[in-house]
Amino acid sequence: MKIDLLTQPNVFETLAHEWNALLHRATTNTLFLTLEWQKTWWQSLGSGELRVITFRQDDGALVGVAPLFIDKETDGHLSLSLIGCVDVSDYLDVIVARGFEEQVYRALLDTLTRADFPAWDTLDLCTTPAASPTNSLFKEIAQARGLNLETKLHDVAPFINLPDDWDAYLATLEKKQRHEIRRKLRRVEEANTRWYVIESAEALPQAIADFVQLHKQSRPDKNMFMDTRMETFFARMAQALFPRGWLQLAFLEVDGARAAAILNFVYANDVLVYNSGYDPVMYGSLSPGIVLFAHSIQDAIAAKRRRYDFLRGDEEYKYRFGARDAQLFELHIWRGAG
Repeated sequence: MKIDLLTQPNVFETLAHEWNALLHRATTNTLFLTLEWQKTWWQSLGSGELRVITFRQDDGALVGVAPLFIDKETDGHLSLSLIGCVDVSDYLDVIVARGFEEQVYRALLDTLTRADFPAWDTLDLCTTPAASPTNSLFKEIAQARGLNLETKLHDVAPFINLPDDWDAYLATLEKKQRHEIRRKLRRVEEANTRWYVIESAEALPQAIADFVQLHKQSRPDKNMFMDTRMETFFARMAQALFPRGWLQLAFLEVDGARAAAILNFVYANDVLVYNSGYDPVMYGSLSPGIVLFAHSIQDAIAAKRRRYDFLRGDEEYKYRFGARDAQLFELHIWRGAG
């Protein structure tokens, strides 16, 4: 197996024609591992230095990418982490073609523990889906080598397996919640409202600006989160994903004004609910957040999507919509024997 360490910012251009093709052959195939997301995150929020490791067969075929970067923590120790880790990326992993997991994992550990590999103290693999072989096979290989490691539950990611129609979905909910959704949808329909998805690239910049404003208005913690740096990331991310058909930005208008917004991703026939916002002062009485999610779920069902994924976090409203938990794990390895 041929192994290369890539440390220059042009790594994304270098692998542009192979990265997503490999991802589609991987066990963990998620939007957060696409070239577009990884490149945008690194350019907007990244720090430290890139340590991207590629794994190829003898014929040159790419079978693995460990998208890593190194950064110095406040206590001085060097942390080797997955690109995107962790605040704005919900699912991350080493990218490995199915059937090549053991070869790539062994080669990755061989590479990281070589005497001539650039120094690091901890390898931090965050937000890996429960089904990923990183949480089983990679961990077993690392343990067999006597490496000091820790694995633990990182978070939950509630989701809904979508049925064939809206009535079938409502039937899965508790009677009280089903009644509430219907009542709030009727109340909004009686007002001068409109729900729609942004469909043109020309409308996107203003739509993102309006989304950011509604997001900041929603709650004090969201206002603090959406600082200038994060605004830049959202704008760049939207521009990168929209042309691929992966960004779904929808609004609820009341009397011609944008009252609420939801920013979803559509990837591998799943809808990923990334963030939302609304004006609680002007439109709080209409429960625009609940209405927006209801419309969004209706739209996903009509489009025959497979899953409606609320992503990380155990907020109560997700379960009121009928979601159940998937688990995400994190794995930490300390350099040297345990």
